[in-house]
Amino acid sequence: MRAVVAVLGKDTVGILARITAICAECNANVMDVTQTIMQDMFAMTMLIDITKCSTDYSVLADKLKACGDEMGLQVHVMHEDIFNSMHRI
Repeated sequence: MRAVVAVLGKDTVGILARITAICAECNANVMDVTQTIMQDMFAMTMLIDITKCSTDYSVLADKLKACGDEMGLQVHVMHEDIFNSMHRI
């Protein structure tokens, strides 16, 4: 099972480090990361493997969202099944 994590907000030092630290803490493996900075705006999309996650998906999502709130970022976490259903024609 996998999940997609999207992070948006003002660029600052440590965004990637903080988000990936939460993934590591919950034993969610980061499989792919795409990020860009457009002027002073940070945008990142991550694909994480949650198969061996040590917490429930909802706990991981809540932790990532709380980190985003703390850093003034928008963090959206979407289970792969929902992501695929939304993007199926």
